Amino acid sequence: MTPNSKDDICTTPDGGLPRLLAIMERLRDPDTGCPWDIEQDFGSIAPYTIEEAYEVADAIERNAWDELEGELGDLLLQVVYHAQMGLEDGRFDFHSIAERVAQKMVDRHPHIWGDGNRDKSAEQQVADWEAAKAKERAQAKAGRTLDGVALGLPALLRAVKLQNRAARVGFDWPDTSQVLDKVQEEAAELVEARDHLSKTEVEEEMGDLLFVVANLARHLGVDPEGALRAANAKFTRRFESIEDALAADGRTPVQSDLVEMDALWDAAKVREKETK
Repeated sequence: MTPNSKDDICTTPDGGLPRLLAIMERLRDPDTGCPWDIEQDFGSIAPYTIEEAYEVADAIERNAWDELEGELGDLLLQVVYHAQMGLEDGRFDFHSIAERVAQKMVDRHPHIWGDGNRDKSAEQQVADWEAAKAKERAQAKAGRTLDGVALGLPALLRAVKLQNRAARVGFDWPDTSQVLDKVQEEAAELVEARDHLSKTEVEEEMGDLLFVVANLARHLGVDPEGALRAANAKFTRRFESIEDALAADGRTPVQSDLVEMDALWDAAKVREKETK
């Protein structure tokens, strides 16, 4: 295919996925492509892939449906980018990626494309999905229980996935009360480290506390990532209400003090409860 024919596809509207694939091929052309795109590799693109996934989640969290289409397009571009680099290396391409995930979905839904029974709860379907994944790991010779939990996941999410894996082989507390006891134990150890130990040891104890809090969320059926995102949003709302109240008086937070701002925070909490 000549550069001109590539450009014809790239600049033709309504070309859909073939157009996007052609654009990426053109950008990566070693002779006529974009210098920045040519220089990229899987490692350099991976952070953008993660960022775009978060931007999709952010648009959904904010109910920003007018933005979601664009964010999904940005995420799709990341897949296309990796697919083009895989093609160049002779490892895989977009078609093989799509075919692999399509076959995985068929294999993991025997109750749809097989002789499995659809008359089961969502919880049972999740359990069946996890059993299918475990079988796939065994076939891939991932022999250890925690193998395959991606290192690149956000730490809080990875903690939950590691705990879920361990729980499947019986390494788990039987009820929430024991997890709460462990939270108190780890909090006490953090206080002890703060008062008597090194910064490195304080960091270790903080990690232990966060890990067991993630476990508590798992036992309570709470998504800790989602819960923390909601807490971040709540903090942002309330702090901005402090700024607004001070701005009405011609001031900024640096011209206030903790006592006043704490009172404004409490007022914001009251207003939120009254509007629920």
